[in-house]
Amino acid sequence: MHKSFSFFISSNMRGLSLITFSLFLVLSSAIFSAADQLIHKNETDPPIFHSLVSSFAYALKGNVFPRGIYVASINIGNPPKPYELDIDTGSDLTWIQCDAPCTHCTVPKEKLYKPHDNYVKCSDPMCSLIPPIGGTCPKPNDQCKYKLEYADQGTSAGALVRDYIPIATIKPPATQPLLAFGCGTDQRFPSNTPPSVGVLGLGGGKISIVSQLNSLGLTRRVLGHCLSSREGGYLFFGDKFIPGSGLVWTPIVNGPHYIVGPADLLFDGNPTSVKGLQLTFDSGSTYTYFTPQIYNAIFNQVTANLKGKPLSRSIEDKTLPVCWESNLKPPKHFKSLNEVKGFFKPLTLIFTKSKNLQFQIPPEYYLIISKYGSVCFGILDHMSTNIIGDIFMQDKVVIYDNEKQQVGWASANCNQVPH
Repeated sequence: MHKSFSFFISSNMRGLSLITFSLFLVLSSAIFSAADQLIHKNETDPPIFHSLVSSFAYALKGNVFPRGIYVASINIGNPPKPYELDIDTGSDLTWIQCDAPCTHCTVPKEKLYKPHDNYVKCSDPMCSLIPPIGGTCPKPNDQCKYKLEYADQGTSAGALVRDYIPIATIKPPATQPLLAFGCGTDQRFPSNTPPSVGVLGLGGGKISIVSQLNSLGLTRRVLGHCLSSREGGYLFFGDKFIPGSGLVWTPIVNGPHYIVGPADLLFDGNPTSVKGLQLTFDSGSTYTYFTPQIYNAIFNQVTANLKGKPLSRSIEDKTLPVCWESNLKPPKHFKSLNEVKGFFKPLTLIFTKSKNLQFQIPPEYYLIISKYGSVCFGILDHMSTNIIGDIFMQDKVVIYDNEKQQVGWASANCNQVPH
């Protein structure tokens, strides 16, 4: 199972699935002693930063295939309980499947979040950051309702709540900011049983986790992730883990989503007809998506290059829309991308207004090996949006700097969590 991209339709989200994941959290600096005041300060006040603003990192579990997702385990409540959340830079609102009670949930009841009279009211300024169901929130003391729709027609509906989300520090005591998130009581997904408890919204909007932490003075509006092609990786908040060298930056052209461009596409180092792209960096998408005309141009280059290679289109393998199998006799069942990547050529995105900086995509970062031993094309077509998904971002640290309005990246070893 794979998840489709998360670029929002009504509020923001995407399709999902989930894997177990362990937390590794470390702060690069101490949190101020006035944490209690910051936790309860008015969200409209400007953030007050300690001289050493904090950064912290979570270890991730997951991969592009077969799991199709990268997850973080987030402690919520007092006493804290861990919830495994799908990391998603394509949406803002964090939400958790919720026993309030739950009309349609996809995980056992014991894994659901239980609210405790901690609903956000319509009169709360935080509520104005979410489009309410029906576009109205008539009574000030009503619960602040939300409904989110993903690009794969998956939905989550419920009400906004606030609860403590502990952040472990190097020196005790730990900080427990009071953050708002969705309590989802009605989830509908194309797949009957997606194994996700919820979504960690990492977009640049005011209701995202990084923005809420920033409003409390706990961290800069900077986050990043490093998704390993082998398994796992890490997610971090704050600017202390940004690499000191090798990083390139391109401006965000349309916030609060991480849309960059224009970019031209090279195939095996040569120019193509694909020019002037705007692209959204979305960790909520397993694969990469292009609009039909662009997708067809790329696909035609790839298939033309395969002429004379020992590969044929697979009719039976439906893992992804396009898969190839060995046409040797007897047929060969591939076990590793190392066996087939030599049949394909690298892609490169050239950001023409950012000193022609490059985003390199070797074949192993746009292909997967299916369970049937075929090689499948991890670039898909979509009607309206160009999305850089997890498959393109493997083995790179990708930084989202909401303060300077830029996205950066560098090749990295994603199996070493920073500390």
